Amino acid sequence: MAHLTPEQVARFDEEGYLLVEGLFDPEADLDPIIAEYHGVLDRLAEELYLKGEISSLYADLPFGQRLIEIYKESGKVHAQYFDFSLPQADVKEDTPFWAGPAVFRTLTNPKLLDAVESLIGPEIYSNPVQHVRLKPPEHLTPKAENGHVQLGKTPVHQDNGVVLPEADHTNILTVWFPLWDATVDNGCLVVWPGSHRQGLLDHCPSVGGLKIPGKLLNGKAKSVPMKRGDVLFLTKLTIHASHSNHSDNIRWSFDLRYNPIGQPTGRGYFPGFVARSRQNPASELHDPAEWYRLWADTRYKLATEGAGAFNRWGADNPVCA
Repeated sequence: MAHLTPEQVARFDEEGYLLVEGLFDPEADLDPIIAEYHGVLDRLAEELYLKGEISSLYADLPFGQRLIEIYKESGKVHAQYFDFSLPQADVKEDTPFWAGPAVFRTLTNPKLLDAVESLIGPEIYSNPVQHVRLKPPEHLTPKAENGHVQLGKTPVHQDNGVVLPEADHTNILTVWFPLWDATVDNGCLVVWPGSHRQGLLDHCPSVGGLKIPGKLLNGKAKSVPMKRGDVLFLTKLTIHASHSNHSDNIRWSFDLRYNPIGQPTGRGYFPGFVARSRQNPASELHDPAEWYRLWADTRYKLATEGAGAFNRWGADNPVCA
């Protein structure tokens, strides 16, 4: 059992975040994810090689170095190929995503759900605002036409700020953990302790995503380096960001969300599922193939019918001037 202690819950409520060391067993819980993504990278390399976009499969390189070389030679960060979510716009019938069984088993890992239950209760919904981040070193990352790296550090934001107002009263819990050690050098997270008590702040469009203007920030930021197996929990209002990756390898992390069953997710076009229900265990999803089908069906619907707005913020907000 991995339920949190009352002291840990109190610390989470007070600070707006909680680092739980060693929640996962790195070999048993994380290595299967890494093994699964080796296959995803194999397929991407073969696809790009057949198109003539890369001159080698780079199959003899370790995962991180191989990804870096493929991105460098192709001139593009292929982040969507690995993600277990869809873009917020321009979804096509062949838009890539990866919703594999090892990823699903991580979302439903009993140890993780025990900890989540300690913070939001026993009726747990897997919120579809979720991503895998494979961030190359910025000095080795392809740049966009505007000169900015295609995948850089995460701007200062609140997770409540990236969902629609329908979820403003939803008890969304963020779960963040690295597949490999996350350090200040390779881009670990930065949090503002106690910032969740400020409420939702205005966000402005920026390079890399929505960003809280610096003039609205109060308090002192704290870096949160993490080892493989550690898990970081954040409230939806906790201000956080990431350092830039200045290392020579990728920073690899999962960014998940959970909320109580029946509450809006803030991204209703995307499919969530019941991860745990003490009241109705029969409603839980246990089939990884069904989870994949939910995302595949959503991709088709968005490609053929489109979707409404995903973002409440615009550059015309006076605070963004």
